[in-house]
Amino acid sequence: MDFILELLLSAFIVIAGFFSLVGSFGLLKLPDVMTRLHAPTKATTLGVGGILIASILYNLLAHGGVSVHELAITLFLFITAPITANFIAKAHMHLERKKVQDTLPDPAGKKIGWSTYDTPHRQTEG
Repeated sequence: MDFILELLLSAFIVIAGFFSLVGSFGLLKLPDVMTRLHAPTKATTLGVGGILIASILYNLLAHGGVSVHELAITLFLFITAPITANFIAKAHMHLERKKVQDTLPDPAGKKIGWSTYDTPHRQTEG
């Protein structure tokens, strides 16, 4: 392979490793669930995606073909990571709902909706 292509692949791997490291560090060090959720879904997805793209490029340039397995892994990763983050965030909001309802003032005597950003005129009875 050409030196420029090897340099490009090396850059992909180093940048992807940096994103994976930052995502892993954020998962360990951030204080609560919603901030910890952001680190692996964004940074680590970019990290693993960068490694997979580098691997796809290497197979394309060195062996002359694209690996279907790597394309499938990349597609699966980029589809499932945001969906999983959405499910975790919704579950966290649902579990925290009772705590929020107990702490928010309710001056009109109405029930507070599922969102913590409901305004008094948009709340519904129920």
